[in-house]
Formats: sequence, C-alpha cells, structure tokens
Amino acid sequence: MQPVVALSIAGSDSGGGAGIQADIRSFNAFGVFATTALTAVTAQNTRGVTAISEIDPDIVEAQVRAVTSDFDIRATKTGMLARASTVKRVGALASEGLLPHLVIDPVLVATSGDVLMSEGGIEAYREALFPFAEIVTPNLHEAAVLCGVDVRDVTTLDDLTDLARQILATGPLYVLVKGGHLRNSTHPERSPDVLLSRDDLVVLDAPRVETTNDHGTGCSLSSAIAAGLALGRNVPDATRDAKSFVLAALSSAAPWRLGEGRGPIDHLGWGE
Repeated sequence: MQPVVALSIAGSDSGGGAGIQADIRSFNAFGVFATTALTAVTAQNTRGVTAISEIDPDIVEAQVRAVTSDFDIRATKTGMLARASTVKRVGALASEGLLPHLVIDPVLVATSGDVLMSEGGIEAYREALFPFAEIVTPNLHEAAVLCGVDVRDVTTLDDLTDLARQILATGPLYVLVKGGHLRNSTHPERSPDVLLSRDDLVVLDAPRVETTNDHGTGCSLSSAIAAGLALGRNVPDATRDAKSFVLAALSSAAPWRLGEGRGPIDHLGWGE
C-alpha cells in the first residue's frame, strides 16, 4: 500500500525530545511517512539550549523544493523557523501552493525560556505566513507574544478565546490556543485548549498530566494534527486525535527519567 507523506519544516533538537525528531516520530505513530526540511541545528538537552546554528533560507527552500518535486506531500507542518527571513521564505513557498494543509506551530520561545526566533519574526509570522495556514497552534505564551499581551493577564478560557480571535484575524482558517500553561484556580486538574474558526468555537478539555516529561509536546501536537490532515481528516477531528495522542504520550512517559531536566514524551505509547 502506498504510504501517505507529510513534510516537517523545523529545527533539530540534539536531545531528541522536540523539533524535527519529535515530528518524525509523531508522523510515524500515525502511519505517515515523514519528509523534512531543516531550518536550524540546536545544541540542547532536557535542561535547555546552549547553541543554535541557523540554516540559510536558500538551503531551506532547496530542501522544500527537492521534497515537493518528488513526493506527493499531503500536509505540511512548520516548527522552529529561527529567523524572520526564513518565515518569509516559507510564506512565499506556501503562496505557490507547495505546502498543502499547512499547520503552523509558531515556535518563539523554548519551554526552558530560550528565545528561538530573531527580531522581526512575530511580524513575519502574522503578515507572511499565517494567511496561508489551515491551523495555527500557539501555546499560551506564544499566543500572548503574538498578540502583544502580558501572559500574566491570561487566566481564563475567555482570555484564551480572545487571543485566538486576534490571531484568527491574521488569516488562518483555524487557531488552536493550547491551555497547558493556564493555571485555572477553579479546575487546576484540567488542561483545556481553545479551537476557533470563523464559524465555530470548540473547547477541547483533558485531564492535566503532572509530569516533568513534557519536552516536545507542542511539536508533537502540531505534527500529529498534520498527520491527521494528511490522512484526510478535517481540522477538528485531526486536532482531537492529536490531543489524545499527546495525552497518551505524556501518561506513558510519566515513569521515565531521561536527562536531568524536562524529559521527552513517549511517542510510542500511542495506542497501547
């Protein structure tokens, strides 16, 4: 049987927990063949990022063109793009129709607090890339940065929805604002996400998994959504499947102790 193919445009994580390594494992978990275009090489582990080498946008573009000219790409996911010029270049490729069912994970800051985007990146995302997105998947901190809001002022589902609405106005068909960092005092055991389109608002709720093994959850969620879109699912269904996938991966990784910091999730725990 011919495998379904998806493309990840993202950076490498030497620790293997996030970035393009997590994307490949997430695609594979759904039975989707992974192709890649590398945007940056990071030296990092579970404790943080110690060095970043950005890849020239010409090489990023060459990778994308090489893959899309030879493979039937059914969906595309972007992760760490590292600098504004790369964001704009990927937007230009999307404008040519080369990046179908585009899922954008706007990687701006690592969980460790390390900045992963150059100056001008926020504007480039909003103006050059979001208009071509089928879905944008920021976490709470990224959504606040994209909207110029102090993250400390985001405390409720209504606040998440307002951020999603502002991002939706920049052009994507859907926005998923992830609430994993939202500490709601009323229901601290829950982890709700807000999925917004021009026609509908859906709150995707799930139990919060208390674990230090959560490195790469954002990368894995967005690539799992892309895998679902590649397989022909619609955005709401692909997003629900992806959330279930990440929940299972978090739960399965809970007993692990890989590294001294925030450990990776267990992509192979899906379906067990």
